[in-house]
Amino acid sequence: MSNNIVNLAQVHKSFGTVNALNGIDLNLAEGEVLGLFGHNGAGKSTLMKMILGLFEPTQGTIEVMGHNPTSSKAAKVRQQIGYLPENVSFYDQLTGQEVLTYFARLKRIKLSRVNQLLDEVGLAPAMLRQVKTYSKGMRQRLGLAQAMLGSPKLLLLDEPTVGLDPIATHQFYQSVDSLKRQGSAVILCSHVLPGVERHISKLMIVSGGKTLAAGTISQLRQQTQLPVIIKTRGLNHQQLDGLDLGVFIDQAQDDSVDLHVPNDIAQQVLVKIAPLPQLTHFEMTHASLEDLYLHYLQQSQPTRIKEVS
Repeated sequence: MSNNIVNLAQVHKSFGTVNALNGIDLNLAEGEVLGLFGHNGAGKSTLMKMILGLFEPTQGTIEVMGHNPTSSKAAKVRQQIGYLPENVSFYDQLTGQEVLTYFARLKRIKLSRVNQLLDEVGLAPAMLRQVKTYSKGMRQRLGLAQAMLGSPKLLLLDEPTVGLDPIATHQFYQSVDSLKRQGSAVILCSHVLPGVERHISKLMIVSGGKTLAAGTISQLRQQTQLPVIIKTRGLNHQQLDGLDLGVFIDQAQDDSVDLHVPNDIAQQVLVKIAPLPQLTHFEMTHASLEDLYLHYLQQSQPTRIKEVS
């Protein structure tokens, strides 16, 4: 039996003539956060629902904490899973406190945890108000609180920061980091890429039910060889021409030059420009998560499956 929290091997899922998933492989260990990215209809939500045991695979195998999530043996496993769907819905007539108490009883969680969680997500002042008076952002916070009940071993989050203001988003990622340190595995599905990068252990990009790329950000940067941008001040195009750098030079302003450098020679270029007396400042920017995402989507026409071990 694997020590991974989640294992998928060549998982396919068809709904009639529609192939929602085509040969998905996934391994997620304790303390890992997977960023799951793709356009609408790429198969992300189907994948998460299969891990929850809501659908059986048409082909392939799924294990969650060592069990088939659709089997009767997985009943206890489900108590250790937290899930936040993209569209949160609660009983409008109940208060926030009553909603969370209801879910705590279902999961057999100590009720003392209810008020603590409501405070952590910033709903303590509104916990005695009916949910029908809550804004979209407040409902999303309540959804986060129910997903985090019991410090789950596996947390599935579908667009968790929708409707959250910057402060609430920051608090949310602090909670994710805390769960990661405690050994929880997290699958985070989001269209909001900025800010996600430093909180995930690895990522998977899907399109048309297929894996376009999977691995750590470092691995995918190495695989794509997207350029590193070295922003400099004090230099101009003429001063750099004589160094024979072999890179694209973008003269942004009179004293500002951007160098577009292949990832594998970035250090060599820095060694060459650092001694220049005119250089007053430089900063190096690697391909962002958004850069990687756009690269793989553009390369998928026609779709090409890329995997990083």
